[in-house]
Amino acid sequence: MAFDNNVVLVGNATRDPELRFTQNGSAVCSFGLAWNQRSQQGEDKAHYFDVSCWNKLAENVAESITRGMRVVVYGRLDYRSWEGQNGEKRSAVQIVADEVSPSVRWATAQVSKNDFEGGGQRPAQTNAPSAGSDFGAGYEIPDEEPF
Repeated sequence: MAFDNNVVLVGNATRDPELRFTQNGSAVCSFGLAWNQRSQQGEDKAHYFDVSCWNKLAENVAESITRGMRVVVYGRLDYRSWEGQNGEKRSAVQIVADEVSPSVRWATAQVSKNDFEGGGQRPAQTNAPSAGSDFGAGYEIPDEEPF
């Protein structure tokens, strides 16, 4: 994850997510996102972005997000350039999502947790008491002052 070009966008999905798989089997999902910018004069200007997601996030987005749904996207900017069919240079900026979630400002959402399927280190599970912590099992509050 790049820490120097993070973006957070809240907007509406402009099309249903399209799930594809690369030749090596990695899932990639893309969808459009739009948000309106209101000017001082009360005029709205629409902004449109392409969003892409990878691997398990891509599969979850394809299963959970639909056109028109209000979503929150956290990710990074990615600049692409290519040469068009007629030889002219083309470019685009898209959002590569690290997190996508439904916005619950004007709607409700039903969330279900997926089973863990590899792809990194899973945090160690402990059955030790939490020493009175409200942060869950396995988190211990240090005995020293925080400052």
